[in-house]
Amino acid sequence: MLVRALLLAAALAATPCAAQDYPNRTIRFIVPFGAGGPTDVFTRALGEELRKSLGQPTVMENRPGAGTIIGTTEVARSAPDGYTLLMISATQTTVETLNPNKSYRLTRDFVPVASLMSSELVLVVPERSPINSLADLIALAKAKPGTLNYGSSGPGSNYHMAGELIKNLAGLDIVHVPYKGSTGARTDIISGQIDMMFDSVPTMAPTIEAGRVRALGTSGKARSPILPNVPTIAEAGIPDYNATIWIGVMAPAGTPKKIVDLLNREINKILVRPDIQESWRRQGANTMVMSPQEFGGYIQSEIDRWARLIKANNINVN
Repeated sequence: MLVRALLLAAALAATPCAAQDYPNRTIRFIVPFGAGGPTDVFTRALGEELRKSLGQPTVMENRPGAGTIIGTTEVARSAPDGYTLLMISATQTTVETLNPNKSYRLTRDFVPVASLMSSELVLVVPERSPINSLADLIALAKAKPGTLNYGSSGPGSNYHMAGELIKNLAGLDIVHVPYKGSTGARTDIISGQIDMMFDSVPTMAPTIEAGRVRALGTSGKARSPILPNVPTIAEAGIPDYNATIWIGVMAPAGTPKKIVDLLNREINKILVRPDIQESWRRQGANTMVMSPQEFGGYIQSEIDRWARLIKANNINVN
């Protein structure tokens, strides 16, 4: 905490000049996930566009581990000068409740900058699985409680919470199999080593289309435009089901408001461009345009939402 206080004091002392000259050097985006997932992919797309609009290099640095805590902690300890930014997703909002003893708090140690995108998840089973529909899955899970499993990219991840939500709403007893990243889970769902998993639509759609896995349902309120033949989980038998992934940008607390507003303005200019919206839509993602204040409210609502689920089901990080 002392180091953090010293960094904040130094940054505040230099705020007028720093904010006026910003940016004049490389901007780092810390991505607390492994390479290849949706957060990594869309962050890099954003970084390239920001490089053009801000006239400075942008660097994406993957810092996976400990359910996003490693990368998020690094940014919390960084100088609040706008040159080290955090990519946040729904995962960090569940970690707020799952890991109460971590050194940072999202709403205390960060300020919201901008939302970026949202997308549905898709529930898949191996191509050779006897499960052909969500109804089949529910029936089998209830007939043989505790025997089916689902993989995720780790405790507290979007994929873990999507599985816990389906357990909660359908009253299922299925076993969570956490991986150190989503790549291992994807490999094992294709080979049949696990029974099911949730994954992002943009990432899993090509594998579904190639017939290597079978899709049972998507997690949003409406069907995915790139998987139009796959019903939503709500349509398929769990009416109240709704879970999406989303990503955005935060900065260390104390970052000058002028810098936050500039970044928000430039990011939103990118997100409202028709070519960006169409390109991302083809990949199964919807752009999210919010002010910093709106995004801060959204983050708090997600923290509260997942806290209720976690506490109601006694979910822990083990």
